[in-house]
Amino acid sequence: MATKSAYRKGDYVVYPTHGVGKVLGVEDQEIAGQKLELIIIEFDKDRMTLRVPVAKADQSGLRKLSSPDQMKAALKTLKGKSRVRRTMWSRRAQEYEAKINSGDPVSIAEVVRDLFRNANQPDQSYSERQLYQAALDRLARELAAVEEIDEEAAAVKLEQMLQKAAA
Repeated sequence: MATKSAYRKGDYVVYPTHGVGKVLGVEDQEIAGQKLELIIIEFDKDRMTLRVPVAKADQSGLRKLSSPDQMKAALKTLKGKSRVRRTMWSRRAQEYEAKINSGDPVSIAEVVRDLFRNANQPDQSYSERQLYQAALDRLARELAAVEEIDEEAAAVKLEQMLQKAAA
């Protein structure tokens, strides 16, 4: 179970369905007559603030930012061979969506790798592009926070790695 000290103001955290956010603080609030300790997380990109009860933080999948080693494992995944299964797109799309929302950088990297298209490859459908972009944004945001660079530089770095791997 998470404790109040596990998340401090200014820490970057990852919430599975929203990606990287910044902890604004931990405060006590009374909701429906119950005192709750809440972690307040701001997601700048989505202009959203989320309040997660400390007692439910682990269950919700809230976690600290990946370590540099965990990020290395995710980046290594990008260099691997694309593993696109020959199932219906709707089924694959659901699996990709689940991987993106898992919050696991290696799973997200798998989606980015599998949906990446080089200039010489056939066009992607709109939904493929949407999923690819969502996964790339999510991974770039975490990479940017881990390496303390801006998101655009992180996205460029990821796409360069994909280009090299595809060459």
